Amino acid sequence: MPSRWKSDRPPALAAFGGRFPDDRACADYLCRKRWPQGFVCPACGGLKGWELGAKRFTWECAACGRQTSVTAGTVMHRSKVPLRLWFLAAHLMATHSNGISALQMQAQLGLGSYKTAWLLCHKLRRAMVDPEREPLAGVVEVDETSIPFRTKADPVEGGQGRSPVGKSLVAGAVELTEGGRAGRIRLALIEDYGATTLTKFVTRDVERGATVVSDGWSGYGSLKEHPHEAKVVGSMAAHVLLPWIHRVFANLKRWGTGVLHGFRKAQLDRYLQEFVFRWNRRRHTRVAFDSLLGIAVTLPHASYRDFVDRRA
Repeated sequence: MPSRWKSDRPPALAAFGGRFPDDRACADYLCRKRWPQGFVCPACGGLKGWELGAKRFTWECAACGRQTSVTAGTVMHRSKVPLRLWFLAAHLMATHSNGISALQMQAQLGLGSYKTAWLLCHKLRRAMVDPEREPLAGVVEVDETSIPFRTKADPVEGGQGRSPVGKSLVAGAVELTEGGRAGRIRLALIEDYGATTLTKFVTRDVERGATVVSDGWSGYGSLKEHPHEAKVVGSMAAHVLLPWIHRVFANLKRWGTGVLHGFRKAQLDRYLQEFVFRWNRRRHTRVAFDSLLGIAVTLPHASYRDFVDRRA
């Protein structure tokens, strides 16, 4: 397969900086994303308004007088981080092949606080799930894995085999293309490997009627709406029977160890969302930034405490 960089190279940092040289350029972009047909008042739905000169990037509705910041009601709401740094962070997270940790983000953006960088990264990860995404279709490989988690001071560890001790359980699915290669993926945290849990995962993320290919685990025996092809693992290695889902799991674990230095249990679902976002756009990196910001402007504000308490 030809290199994706020949046709889908993401914009260089210099070119990106030329596109968004200051906060004004970023605000204009957000206006076009939020109101592609022109200003719409979030309070009364009025279509007429003007930008205020006394307040940065704020519009006032002609009908009701409501003043609305271009960042209000988005993931950037109430943030003191300049818009240009928000955009640069989104560019790095959307186009960097290996992702970027909060510590690296702090250094790249010149932020004075690790907490600020951590919150910024998690707000962007929250915007990496398209609420209108289509379920996987066609032929879909499915499997489960376990990922050791760690606390702040602990090394990566976990029990053996299917033991849940010290580990988080993850279900995964890979949509196969007509040529038999990997297409889109889905990953999700699960409570156990039981039939109820796995059936729920497949029903939510795989289109009805799509063929599900598994390793013969009994948890998939209750599927009613999906033809099921079981490739029972005997003397042959599982990654030979189900090559693509095992490659996804291997890349996920390698990324977690190499970039994040181990997954934290409380935020693992966010890291899974980021991995899925970048995998599904690995050959569309040129538009990944626009996709990320397009979702970000539709999400309501979430505070630091919302993420810590897992309310967001």
